[in-house]
Amino acid sequence: MALSHLISASALAQALEDSRAAGAPRLIVVDCRFDLMAPAWGREAFLQQHVPGALYFSLDDDLSGPHTGRNGRHPLPGIEAFAQRLGQAGIDADTTVIAYDQGALMMAARLWWMLRWLGHGKVKVLDGGMPAWLAAGLPTESGAAQPIAARHYAAQPRSDMLVTAEHVQAALGQGQQRLIDARAPERYRGEVEPLDRVPGHIPGALNRPFTANLEQGLLVPVARLRAEFAPLLDGVSPAQVVHTCGSGVSAAANVLAMEEAGLTGSRLYAGSWSEWSSDPERPVETGNAPSNAS
Repeated sequence: MALSHLISASALAQALEDSRAAGAPRLIVVDCRFDLMAPAWGREAFLQQHVPGALYFSLDDDLSGPHTGRNGRHPLPGIEAFAQRLGQAGIDADTTVIAYDQGALMMAARLWWMLRWLGHGKVKVLDGGMPAWLAAGLPTESGAAQPIAARHYAAQPRSDMLVTAEHVQAALGQGQQRLIDARAPERYRGEVEPLDRVPGHIPGALNRPFTANLEQGLLVPVARLRAEFAPLLDGVSPAQVVHTCGSGVSAAANVLAMEEAGLTGSRLYAGSWSEWSSDPERPVETGNAPSNAS
């Protein structure tokens, strides 16, 4: 059976205890809580209460790169810049990283995906996030993170995990990709658009809201994930799937769900709708997608 990409609150508590007992903590917990509508909230929540020993990574400051106006709302940072940030946080290739967020999995999945993109296999997501930790009655800390000695992070990037806008556009209508959009149905259909310039979705994309992967705050069982992704794949290989969303964040939660379900090898279009819609020459579709995918 494949190893899970998730860890339960109780298992994390035990792993932290074991790490402290070993006297050489090569387990680092990263709090990724963030609110797109209130960017300062996550850091404030961390200062108030977090998993003991955790560090804080902000989506805007740590998990995104500079904006150009044409590369989306949360462009990926450069590989060298992100590797340097990891090293500053005391993370190297031998470190096990556990990411958590406010329970939606999208922010934690962003860090999970980015670490895997750099070739880092020792990473898991806390199932249920901070709410699961609190519900288990486990201890918390407040205040700023304790400093950890810096290390050198040597990235071994996996370019196969990522596709560009040019790749997506060239493959439209060719039957070579299956686009899956992780946004809420009303945003996918173009009925509302609170964040980006243009409403709608990439032509041919199918809709799988990332929130559908959760039940009572936890990832749904693997068998159910496989059954629910099956009609979206409709017989194509998971490696033909390209995930998209608003800015490449919630799409990572769908990557995580597919990997957990054993549907391995799907890729991410990190620029997603915010990048795609920034170019008026790119085609736009609204409403529900036809049964045949792009």
